[in-house]
Amino acid sequence: MWNLSVSIEKNGKQVRVGSICGSVTEDAVFSYDEEYLSDKTAVPISVSLPLQTDVFSPAQTKCFFEGLLPEGFTRRAVAQRLRADADDYLAILSKLGNECIGAIRITDQTDTLDIPSYEPVRDSDLYTLSHEDAAEATHFLTGTRLSLAGASGKVGLYYDIATKQWFLPKGTAPSTHIVKQSHVRLQSIVTNEQLCMLTASRLGIKVPDSFIVDVDHDGDRNLLFATRRFDRVFADDAVSLNGLNVPRRLHQEDFAQALGISSGNKYERPGEEHMKKMFSLIRDVSENPIEDQLALWDMLVFDYLIGNTDCHVKNFSLLYSSNINAPRLAPAYDIVSTRIYESCSKEMAFAIGGESDIERITRDSFEAAASEVGIGRRLAMQRFDSMSDRFEKELTAAAGELQSLGFKRSTEICERILRHSCI
Repeated sequence: MWNLSVSIEKNGKQVRVGSICGSVTEDAVFSYDEEYLSDKTAVPISVSLPLQTDVFSPAQTKCFFEGLLPEGFTRRAVAQRLRADADDYLAILSKLGNECIGAIRITDQTDTLDIPSYEPVRDSDLYTLSHEDAAEATHFLTGTRLSLAGASGKVGLYYDIATKQWFLPKGTAPSTHIVKQSHVRLQSIVTNEQLCMLTASRLGIKVPDSFIVDVDHDGDRNLLFATRRFDRVFADDAVSLNGLNVPRRLHQEDFAQALGISSGNKYERPGEEHMKKMFSLIRDVSENPIEDQLALWDMLVFDYLIGNTDCHVKNFSLLYSSNINAPRLAPAYDIVSTRIYESCSKEMAFAIGGESDIERITRDSFEAAASEVGIGRRLAMQRFDSMSDRFEKELTAAAGELQSLGFKRSTEICERILRHSCI
């Protein structure tokens, strides 16, 4: 029998909002507590889970909460380490829900949590994390009870900028950075992602701070990709733990969770119109829908230019204020040029103007898409043309910046991106 407590951090304090109950995963349902619903300041934890007294269906419950978990091989490896069924999302979440993306926490009321602390990460631990495949990340995930959605091997760590020291969060201590492993099949993917992020920033797209952790100091092998968590902020009244300031959690949900799309359906199927739904979501809930629609448009144009065919709905998010109001489009993340890898699909995660094959998508496709999603053609195409005209210059400049830092393959990756470019 499952009886998991669901809480959310609001203005720096954990507030219980409800529970997930059921005899098995298949019949488990989420409901808000009466006490929470009676609070005039109560807000939903998801666009797809509005405030109501009735319980949500097992499908609705699973869609949102399973979206907090790792996917693919990482999930299977975590499940094996926990001796759980990989399909039993509640069994995994009960152990990993202590530190999720956003401000949600899931706790098993019968479980005992570690005392919050930050433990220094040894250089040998970073080496092991960078050297091994995603299976090694499960050691950190299960040891610290962190749940980070996505298919890549990734962990949440605390980085002290002043000392350049990494720490492992324990108990309820929040992390500040998401650290991603390299990929055994996709060569130089860490340098690839940092190159894409730098280029996006140079083109005016809002991205989180990121950097490459060069474990071997040779700019080539055993690299980790570190991203500053935009769902973690430091307040003026931050408390201290082990001599480190503790960040506050901001609530975040990806577009799949907000739209009620399961992780298994994050890639568009015929007739689902994910792009149109994404823009409708922004218009319906964003505190600044005009600015956020244009920002989303720019992100989609950049994904096309850089050759990122993996830009599915879980790779776009809403970010909430500290009181869980005023959602805005979150900064861009998980941007990689997948087109430079022969093993990756040339099919976009959703259609652009009715076309999903990136080699057949053209400027006209985006012009048609602008009308479909409800933004002005002239303004949309001005932004498309401006970004297209500047793309090669800014990509080359970003590659040069990485080359000067010792990351040798940045220029090669830049050349491969330009060879596969559709502009």
